[in-house]
Formats: sequence, structure tokens, C-alpha cells
Amino acid sequence: MASPNNNKSKNQLVSTMIKQGFISNPYLSPSPSPPRTSNPPSPIQIPTRPSNPSPTLFEMMSEEQTRESKHSLESRYRTQERVSRVLADAPFPAVGDVRLTIAARDGFKVSMDVHRRVLVGRSRFFADKLQRNGSHSVEILDCDDVEVYVETLVLMYCDDLKKRLMGENVNKVLGLLKISSAIMFDDGVLACLEYLEAVPWSQQEEEQVVSHLSQLQLPDSAADILQRLVAEPSTSSRSDDILQRLLTGVLHAKDDKARKEMKKVISRLLRENTSNSSSHESNLDISRDTLYHFCHRCLTSLILSLSEATSVDDNKQQDRGVLMGEIAREADNLQWLVDILIDRKMGDEFVKLWAEQKELSILHSKIPTMYRHEISKITAQLCIAIGRGNLLVPKDVRYCLLSTWLESLYDDFGWMKRAGRSIDKKLVEEGLGQTILTLPLAQQQTILLNWFDRFLNKGDDCPNIQRAFEVWWRRSFVKQYTVDSQLQLAIFDYTE
Repeated sequence: MASPNNNKSKNQLVSTMIKQGFISNPYLSPSPSPPRTSNPPSPIQIPTRPSNPSPTLFEMMSEEQTRESKHSLESRYRTQERVSRVLADAPFPAVGDVRLTIAARDGFKVSMDVHRRVLVGRSRFFADKLQRNGSHSVEILDCDDVEVYVETLVLMYCDDLKKRLMGENVNKVLGLLKISSAIMFDDGVLACLEYLEAVPWSQQEEEQVVSHLSQLQLPDSAADILQRLVAEPSTSSRSDDILQRLLTGVLHAKDDKARKEMKKVISRLLRENTSNSSSHESNLDISRDTLYHFCHRCLTSLILSLSEATSVDDNKQQDRGVLMGEIAREADNLQWLVDILIDRKMGDEFVKLWAEQKELSILHSKIPTMYRHEISKITAQLCIAIGRGNLLVPKDVRYCLLSTWLESLYDDFGWMKRAGRSIDKKLVEEGLGQTILTLPLAQQQTILLNWFDRFLNKGDDCPNIQRAFEVWWRRSFVKQYTVDSQLQLAIFDYTE
């Protein structure tokens, strides 16, 4: 007859506590367990607290704690509902030989009966830990996501994993991939990888996929998933060729609407590239020579169109209209290229190039304002960039720029304001004024006195650079600076 101690030892069930893993209980009795079903927790009652119209500090602090507690309970309740829905359709048996409990960090837990043969047959981790036949009781503590753990177990019961994953979102599959990898559920890992390789990703999902795949120890097939993100070395080295092809296509596009739309797209992408370059994340190296090659082509085409337009017989209005359209088109193309140069901090050479276009300036004056004002927008762009400090060129180049193009800018300013929203009147006026104020005082005086006379006659059709005029006046007559041979400044204040 067995002793009482032996009977007690045989009847005692020891539950092995496992944290983020599974360990079988070799001492557990192999006798069948009574019928058990999945036991989701009972519904949680969320307490409410009446509001106080004039709460004290203590009451306010208590109220904050109550809200946080309420939020935590609501989150747990939502998790409970989701897990209950998963368990309702789960193919788990009413009686199994493994009693599995999954517990979250906040205390929420769920228990279910599962088959040892399924766990061992699908998971190399379970196959190693649950080697002994018979009943087992395991518990998983501190789970990140109870719902994902349960859904991974459901996957282990499925024959067609690919079909099961159809319609799921990327975040859910990444969670399943993480658990499948942890428990060495190889079929689950491969199914998740096949899903991720086949579906499109949003930008946020893209970052999450890269992060998860870099953290997990996955088979070599995982590298195939990242092929949509990783360029081969030969592709990266041809970036300048690709850009040249894109620029050529845009500058010669036949559909004007599509041309403008693609200009915006490429400008935005290049701007993003410029931003990433500062953080050493960019692989696109845009050649200065490539950009200036297109600038010279546009300038040549613009001069040719202007020359033809000035020599066309007035009776051939149709030919003249076509040429005027070409002039506006090439001017618009140049504006786009100048924007790219300024964004890429490569525009200093273009200021000199534009300042030297004496022939173009003369031809410009012979064309009706309604067609030529797009050309003056280029001058406005450069003045705005100089005034903001985005273009650093010598003072003789700045003065040459204004000597060549300032009168044209004055003449076209009224049309520039009325013709569209692509130009900001205030920005042009501020940029022009700041550019003038960077010149030697004598040159400021010449330019601003000429502006003064023109503004009195043209009014709003002339840029209002009154602020620059006032600064020049104070420099000239209110506070004068003199510089001796050793660069020491002396100030003469005539207000005293």
C-alpha cells in the first residue's frame, strides 16, 4: 500500500511558470484532465466619478489618476473583446493535453486547451521543450500582445497559412512574424515573409518592416523582401544619368499640364534629397555640370526664339504666337532649373551667367510685356535668393546683374503681379531691396534715386523698395561711417 506522502505527490499538479518561453513539467501526472474550455476573463466594469464644479488640487490629482486608470481599463477591455473574437473561431479542442495560459504585463490573461502534437509538430521550440508525452501546464508571462500570441497559435492549426493571412494588415503580420520567429514556427515565418513580399506598404509600414526584419534572426529569403527598397550598386551609380533623362523629358514635354505637374514632383523629390543629404542619408549625387548643361540649352533656345520673334513679319501673327509660346515655355523651364540650383546651393555660377546676358536683355525689350514678363521672373528669383543669403556672389556680379536686368524688371513688374500667383510681390520687393543694399553706397545711391523717379511716375506698377531707400538715406545722411587705413570705423551721427 502506498504511503500518504506518495499519494499526495502523485496527485499534486505543478505548474511551470515560464517567462517569454515554454518549459514542460516532467512531474505532471499523465492522467487525463477533466473537460475544460477556453476561459476568457469576465467583463470589466469601468468605474466613473462624478465631476466637481470647483475641485481642489487634491481632487484634480485624484481625477487625473482616475482618468488614467479608466483609460487602462478601457484598453484592457478592448483587448479582451478582440481576444474573445479570436477564441470564438479558434480550432482549439474542448479537451487538450496542454493547458496554456498567456498573461500580459497589466495582469490580463487568457487560458486555453491546445494539442501537444500540434505544438510539437509546428514549433521546433515546443518540440524541444515538450518531449515527454502526457499532460502539460504552461504559462507565458509579461507578453507584449496577448492577441498576437493567440492568433499565432491559431495559425499553427491552419493548413493554408497564405489564405489565412489574406486581408490582414502589415502591422498584424509583423507581430505574427515576431512570435513565429521566437517559437521557431518555420511555416508561420515563411508565410509571413511571403505576405510581406507580395503586399504594398505605406511609408510608415515600410519603416516598420525594415526595423522588424533587421531585429529578427530570419532565413536568407527575408532579404528578397527588401529588394524593393535596396538599389543595386549599378543603379546608384547611374543616378545622374537617370536625372538627366527626367530633366530632358520634362523640359521637352508636349503636354503643358503634365509638364508643370512633373516639375512639382521632381522639385519636391530633389528637395527631400537635399534634406537627407545633410543627414548623410542620400545616395543621389546631382552633377552641377548636368544642371548647367540644361541651363545653357534653355538660354540658347530662348535667345533663338526671341531673335525669331523680333524679325517675324507682323502679318504672320500665327508664327509670332507660336514663338511667343516658346519664349514663355523656355523662360518657365529656366525658372524651374534656377529653383533647383538654389535649393542645391549651386546657383552662384548662374547669377554671373544671367548677368552677362546683354544680348538677351536687348531682345527682351523688343517683345510685348505680356509675353516677356516670365523672363523677368528669373531676375526676381535671383534677387530673392541673394537677399536671403542663399546665393553668395561678389559685389561686381551683383551690380552687373542689376545693370543688365533691373530696368526690365521695373518694366515687367506690373504684368508679373497680374499674370499669376507664381510670384509674391512682397518677396520680390524685399529681395530686390536687400540686393541693392549689399552694394557700395555710391551704387546704392544711383540705383535708388533712379527708382525714386520711376516710382513717382509708375506707382504700383513699380516695385516698392521704400524700405531700402530709407536705409540708404540713413546710411548717407543720418549716420555716416568712415574707414581709416587700418580698417578702424568712425561714426558721424548728424542727429545730435
